[in-house]
Amino acid sequence: MSTSADGVETYAQLWRMSAFPRRWVLRDTAGDVLVFDRDTNCPVDIDDGPTRGEVLRRMREAGVPEGDEYPGRPCA
Repeated sequence: MSTSADGVETYAQLWRMSAFPRRWVLRDTAGDVLVFDRDTNCPVDIDDGPTRGEVLRRMREAGVPEGDEYPGRPCA
């Protein structure tokens, strides 16, 4: 049986520190906050509401950059 904590931990790479520059940003798009992967130039789909809220909270607590500007490179 899976718990909510298990679901949150599957996204732990989003807020854990690494030796590389920040890969993830929180992007505000007209009031909806998305987890955005700058390497793949795509948002990360977190479809479970409570899990998504906890992931965003942990990312903010870890100091992940947040803003409404487009954070990725231009789409091909």
